[in-house]
Amino acid sequence: MANIKKGDLVQVISGRDKGRQGRVLEVLKGGERVIVESVQRVTKHTKVGQSNRGAKTGGIETVEAPIHISNVMVVDPVTRKPTRVGHRLETIQRDGRTRTVRVRYAKKSGKEL
Repeated sequence: MANIKKGDLVQVISGRDKGRQGRVLEVLKGGERVIVESVQRVTKHTKVGQSNRGAKTGGIETVEAPIHISNVMVVDPVTRKPTRVGHRLETIQRDGRTRTVRVRYAKKSGKEL
């Protein structure tokens, strides 16, 4: 069960971008690495070419590189500080039926993520 999902607001807890916050753009296969918006930016050199209209493509661009999932923590929606993630079962009644749903929550405030 992954604690960090696409769209979560996370904070980097180690590395050169320590303390920066951003949204998770993608969780890479295997669940070991994540790409976080405006964190771990690297320069990438791509081959220069031409599009159909004659415009130049490629060159040097700055992109987000993957960061290990252990180096980020989910940000608590209330305190705006890093928190651990817990899982709990909640029962929901809808249309006379009762369903049990697994919910992720922030351990610091108890709020649902």
